[in-house]
Amino acid sequence: MSVYLTIDGKTIEAAPGATLIDVAADNGVYIPSLCYMRGKPCLGTCRVCSVKVNGNLMAACTVKVAAGMEVAVDDAEAADFRNALVEINFSEGNHNCPSCEKSGRCELQAVGYELGMVASRFPYRFAKRSREDAARHFFLERDRCIFCQRCVEFVRDEETGRKIFSIDARGWKAEIVIDVALADRMTGERAAEVAEMCPVGCIIEKGRGYDDPIGKRKYEIKSLRQRVLDGETA
Repeated sequence: MSVYLTIDGKTIEAAPGATLIDVAADNGVYIPSLCYMRGKPCLGTCRVCSVKVNGNLMAACTVKVAAGMEVAVDDAEAADFRNALVEINFSEGNHNCPSCEKSGRCELQAVGYELGMVASRFPYRFAKRSREDAARHFFLERDRCIFCQRCVEFVRDEETGRKIFSIDARGWKAEIVIDVALADRMTGERAAEVAEMCPVGCIIEKGRGYDDPIGKRKYEIKSLRQRVLDGETA
């Protein structure tokens, strides 16, 4: 049995209980996100996927579709809210894209392009957070972290189930930390998956740097928008 809702005035058929951000993508409507990963539990941390649902701003990754739901993605207030959140992420860290190993593979950079961002409306803080290189497979460039919590929630030791990444402290003192002993038990293949999961250049796989030449970088071959609409993981 299906339910019917509208997205930007277009009637959409969907399975009851499906996640709004997925339903939108399946019907050619791009909603940006920095924490959500299709097929994994919703985190709802970045709020970059905020849209209007029945007149109220809500994160699309947290919303299950229902009959009669009215969704506005192409709404001036919602669009400005999304843009502001992306600009905050740029202003609160050090995101110098030309010098970052993940340029062309960074979801924050790609979302900025998709939203037409030129500069942040907020003052840049240029956070100074320490780097970490003790783990066998990873560098942690902490001042690039946007605290999406993908690594915290989705990366666990395969034997014990314990979390490998966590967030230490709160507010402006918060930083991502790694359990080096557990991280060093990962295979190289798993470590590569974890580094790819990070939406920015915070978790960097050792031994991999600028290996994608300009013109063949991930989001230059196919934009983030098109990957989402094609059902591919970011």
